Amino acid sequence: MVSTDGAPGPATQPATRAIPAKPSLDGVEERWSAVWRDQQTYRFDRAVGRERVYSIDTPPPTVSGSLHVGHVFSYTHTDLIARYQRMRGREVFYPMGFDDNGLPTERRVQNYYGVRCDPSVPYDPGFTPPAKPGKEQIPISRRNFVELCEQLTLEDEKGFEELWRRLGLSVDWSCTYATIDRRSRAVAQRAFLRNFARGNAYLAEAPTLWDVTFRTAVAQAELEDRNRPGAYHTLAFPKASGDGDVIIETTRPELLPACVALVAHPDDERYQPLFGKTVRTPLFGVEVPVVAHRLADPEKGSGIAMICTFGDLTDVIWWRELNLPARAVIGRDGRLLPDPPAAIDTEAGRAAYAELAGKTVHAAKTRIVELLRESGALKGEPRSIEHPVKFYEKGDRPLEIVSTRQWYLRNGGRDEQLRAALRARGAQLNWHPPHMRVRYENWVDGLNGDWLISRQRFFGVPFPVWYPLDADGEPRYDAPILAAEDSLPLDPSTDLPPGYTAEQRDVPGGFTGDPDVMDTWATSSLTPQIAAGWIDDPDLFERVFPMDLRPQAHEIIRTWLFSTVVRSHDEHDLLPWSDAAISGWILDPDRKKMSKSKGNVVTPMGLLEEHGSDAVRYWAASGRPGTDTAFDVGQMKIGRRLAIKILNASRFALGIVGGEGGAALSTGIATGDAASEATLAAVTEPLDRALLASLADVVDAATAAFDGYDYTRALEVTESFFWTFCDDYVELVKGRAYGGAGEAGAVSAQATLAVALSTLLRLFAPFLPFVAEEVWSWWQAGSVHRARWPEAAQLRKLAEAAPSRQLEVVGVVLSAVRRAKSEAKVSMKAEVASARVTAEPDVLALLAPVSADLRSAGSITDLALLDGTGEIAVAVELAPRPAAV
Repeated sequence: MVSTDGAPGPATQPATRAIPAKPSLDGVEERWSAVWRDQQTYRFDRAVGRERVYSIDTPPPTVSGSLHVGHVFSYTHTDLIARYQRMRGREVFYPMGFDDNGLPTERRVQNYYGVRCDPSVPYDPGFTPPAKPGKEQIPISRRNFVELCEQLTLEDEKGFEELWRRLGLSVDWSCTYATIDRRSRAVAQRAFLRNFARGNAYLAEAPTLWDVTFRTAVAQAELEDRNRPGAYHTLAFPKASGDGDVIIETTRPELLPACVALVAHPDDERYQPLFGKTVRTPLFGVEVPVVAHRLADPEKGSGIAMICTFGDLTDVIWWRELNLPARAVIGRDGRLLPDPPAAIDTEAGRAAYAELAGKTVHAAKTRIVELLRESGALKGEPRSIEHPVKFYEKGDRPLEIVSTRQWYLRNGGRDEQLRAALRARGAQLNWHPPHMRVRYENWVDGLNGDWLISRQRFFGVPFPVWYPLDADGEPRYDAPILAAEDSLPLDPSTDLPPGYTAEQRDVPGGFTGDPDVMDTWATSSLTPQIAAGWIDDPDLFERVFPMDLRPQAHEIIRTWLFSTVVRSHDEHDLLPWSDAAISGWILDPDRKKMSKSKGNVVTPMGLLEEHGSDAVRYWAASGRPGTDTAFDVGQMKIGRRLAIKILNASRFALGIVGGEGGAALSTGIATGDAASEATLAAVTEPLDRALLASLADVVDAATAAFDGYDYTRALEVTESFFWTFCDDYVELVKGRAYGGAGEAGAVSAQATLAVALSTLLRLFAPFLPFVAEEVWSWWQAGSVHRARWPEAAQLRKLAEAAPSRQLEVVGVVLSAVRRAKSEAKVSMKAEVASARVTAEPDVLALLAPVSADLRSAGSITDLALLDGTGEIAVAVELAPRPAAV
């Protein structure tokens, strides 16, 4: 029993649903979403061999409120590939995750419930958040806070799933995960322990990029530069020898008490005499050296700069490479520390610092400028500039650099051998489009430190680590107590290390748990291992890992893609997937990226309800991999018109195929089975064979495009042919299909219509899954989404080497006849007395075999084919109109 091209199906042709008299798109999403859910149409069958599996590392959307149209855009692209691969005979592992682990979730919970986490507050098992949040957030324990995070994200995830189903994503909803669920925590903790055992994870106290609002460390991958107003302040540093001043310019005078040196380029002749000598800091009188370093820019400011600990990342490099002391002045709250650095040891210096202590960076800058002006050390007035300032991508205040103890993962930032290996991994990956590989390589080449993976937050995966406490109650960071893998997941703030009791927590001689949680990327970088069951389902893992596809946006190549490569390289010594399909951004009418932070996003449910899911998917499919695409309701309207045309054209064609011409069709013909012997015997007419030859070219082009992840091209060639099929072919064979040229001609037309419709529905199925399934149900059993992808070879077998150009040529003549009728303002059914076609002999040779169909479609009495040169010319003479009575 086979139906279309060998796909499982019935031996007869019972229609699963009657062909409606007036086809409509109304209700198709609800109807077919329910059917797909109930029949588990997209469920992954792990029983197939590994060679037949196609697995996708689906991006887990951040659960922090609602999805926007950008999600619809990129997730549709993934679904196009999934549906195509499924129809190619692959068993598609297409899971869905939810990224509920991160700062966005914490912020949403704080605002939604009116609470804030305070680890010092005891757990309240009966806590209920207020019905209406007040102006002041209620402090609650970490455990209570995490429970609220879990509660709210579950509600958000339900809304996400509802929208994804409405969009028609062919996800296997039995394969879901959340980045904070039990499996994800266990995977992240296991990977960390193994990284630590290999020496790739380590604890270190070092200068750290710090967000003073969220009070957490920030990794290099989470930075973004934002242009902000600033000012150069010209300061005079007295030489320690007493013979004059050294003039520097700085945008951060508030860091003057943290100054440890002045630096200039070693080739700068202006300052070479000063190298090895010292100057004194204005106001504070601290003697600091003048040093040379290649990173000093002779063209910037006065060419000589302060090294402060720490104003920016270059300060960190200078401090480390020049072996300078550290003098911290900014605390984790973004205020100047209460006590001055020990190097400020004069009464005047300490008095000056007292004017700054406890102030915010902004207030301290204002005050120190006043003090410098009063002392005469400020030369002239500050010079306004605009310059890039580093921010945490989710933060609102400039980052500071403070010394903290953090966990790091080696990523090639300080290891040339590892960097080279990770660069080579990028070369092994198949990039779609290929130029996106450059972004990966630029990121790897630009790394300047290891990956900081610890965060000072509350809702995240804890580090499975405790520290013994010495007799003074101080943690021994050099002797961490690591959890056993078989105990995962765990939380060191509540679970006990081996050999200790609860009474020994946080007391001298006892232990304390690591208070930090992992960066969200430290978990998200393990999505292939999480989804594939690395820790708890080895059979599944063996079948789907490494995966085939990582679909994602281009701006997180540096974070998600790179970090996933790092983790797989460390743990498995291979790439986590073979291909990466990179989507672009959605741009608003002003050509700006849509984002929640900019307030220019469009929520998708209204669009799906107004235009239909297939129409929205049609617009999304117009965006090629890696290309930014404008939000365009006009494209959605075009997509809706296409879906309606598929309904109406299919109903018309099936009316003919169903036997209205009087031909008795066999099962193979009736189901459009291009492989059946009955269909092969039935297709006899030249135009029908030309149509199938042209359709074979379309199948080849669409297949090649999909294989190259160019779904947009696959849609373009399919849609273009569909309109030719509707506008030209159906009109050309209509009379013959109804028996106007005898039974054999009718059967040939009907068989060709059946094959073409079956093929087109399958070509459209990845793009317009609802309308394709709707029409399929009128005449086929089973789902079109489990049918086989069309095969060009079978179509060419039916075409018997017919020239595909024949359809194009006859279409040109038919269009000319229509144009003549339109210009004469007569009906398309009006009689044509004569049509004289002048063309090259090879064109006439194509027209001659199909002239009967052309005469019938154009109502042409006399059709003359005349030798000529150049392009086809058609002279049309309309029959006289009947005299009015």
